[in-house]
Amino acid sequence: MYAPLGQGRNAINSKTLLSTIAEAAAEKKAENIVLLDVRGLTSYTDYIVLATGNSNRQVTAIGEHVEKKIQEAGGPKLAGREGYEQGLWVLIDFSEVIVHILEPAQRDIFDLEHLWAAAPRVQWNPLDPPHHLFASVPAHVAAAAVSAPRSRVRRAR
Repeated sequence: MYAPLGQGRNAINSKTLLSTIAEAAAEKKAENIVLLDVRGLTSYTDYIVLATGNSNRQVTAIGEHVEKKIQEAGGPKLAGREGYEQGLWVLIDFSEVIVHILEPAQRDIFDLEHLWAAAPRVQWNPLDPPHHLFASVPAHVAAAAVSAPRSRVRRAR
């Protein structure tokens, strides 16, 4: 079951939030859009969305478009945003979902997919969007999060 997110009367659920973010990124021609379910792996967010833009202008445009679409959809307020000045790596924090939009070199260097290798993932296809995103926290992820000490839940490579 997807829980409502955000504050106020127009809050959207997490499935709608993830879909809106991915669709907005795809509308601005983002590439390699990946949705990661990090529930049970970290305490600061439930989902991470990764996307690639091919220039600093495109990275910035994707980020601005995502913010606009979430606001129009009645999504949660921004908890933070950074990286718009350089446009190499834009981070948008909606608390329950954190969005990373990176240039290809930045995505290769920081390799966030590897950092979150244990997280269930969905590769977004704008021509055939997934009908089901994430149903619940997989048992092996929840068990690992409960058994692992807090400091070891999120490991750097």
